Amino acid sequence: MKHTELITMEAPELLSQPQERRKLQAAAKLLRDGGLVAIPTETVYGLAADAFNPAAVAEIFRAKGRPQDNPLIVHISSLAMLPKLIRGELPAGAAQLAQRYWPGPLTMIFPKSSLIPDVTSGGLDTVAVRFPSHPVAQELIRLAGVPLAAPSANLSGKPSPTTAAHCIQDLMGRVDAIVDGGPCGVGVESTVISFAEEVPLLLRPGAVTLEQLREVLPQVQVHDAVYHQLTGEEKAASPGMKYKHYAPAADLILVDAPRDAFVQYVNSHAAPGVYAMCFEEDIPCLRVPYLSYGPSGEPAVQAELLFEVLRQLDECGAVRVYAHCPSKDGVGLAVYNRIVRSAGYQIITLEAGKEY
Repeated sequence: MKHTELITMEAPELLSQPQERRKLQAAAKLLRDGGLVAIPTETVYGLAADAFNPAAVAEIFRAKGRPQDNPLIVHISSLAMLPKLIRGELPAGAAQLAQRYWPGPLTMIFPKSSLIPDVTSGGLDTVAVRFPSHPVAQELIRLAGVPLAAPSANLSGKPSPTTAAHCIQDLMGRVDAIVDGGPCGVGVESTVISFAEEVPLLLRPGAVTLEQLREVLPQVQVHDAVYHQLTGEEKAASPGMKYKHYAPAADLILVDAPRDAFVQYVNSHAAPGVYAMCFEEDIPCLRVPYLSYGPSGEPAVQAELLFEVLRQLDECGAVRVYAHCPSKDGVGLAVYNRIVRSAGYQIITLEAGKEY
């Protein structure tokens, strides 16, 4: 078991302060030396290692219990770092998206350069790259002097971490340091779009929505894995495509239904250990224990709260959870994608006006 150093940023937005810089310099040294450091980003906390160091990256998979064929995202702190990571010219469409959404919660996939180890890319000939907007993440990458491979800083399959406390729950004793930079503002992982095909392809929805992508690139298509599970034979081109993810210990079932049908169905299945994961508007009519993940019309709030609520279900000892299905528009598509994966694709569809 590793000794895990806790590094608390008292003022993560004021990195010019000497005491804050010293903390990050210590974390950056750990990364340069091949260590593992949990770091804050604007989406979720990431478990970072030197993306060019195969041994260090392999330790990410070990610490998380992550399947080796699940590729990692490489994080940069400037566009000047990009040419070393990719093979060939930056596609014009990718340059347009970078101009609008980098730094930010957008990952783009390109043919990889020879500098990217196979372990970082999950054995693929592509690399996923992101330029995070969180000031602590940016400064750590800059101080480390290398791009950082960083999946979510949780045990594989569990809800992603949006606070340092979540990282401590999952990774204490498994990593060299955890940097506490405050709660994550977005709450779900980055949007992933691939430029490795002729037509840009959305592989994972996030805070940069499909609608926003199509404002820049109208031709963007959506991979079927956004809505449905990949078969066992298909390779995952992006993190979060192939395996059950984000799951609480409870058996979670997604219920796609109008409010009245959802409430009636859940109430009719009341039993010890049964919980509702619901919208605020559902609460007055529920007769089972519940946790709300926000108002039905505010998907950005749902995204911010989602993983915290999934972790709270474990703390409550929930055995079975019926989750009210979100909208699939805008950021709602990202929320839907995470919930349906946490449910292992168990979905019940109900109609209004029927007895359940």
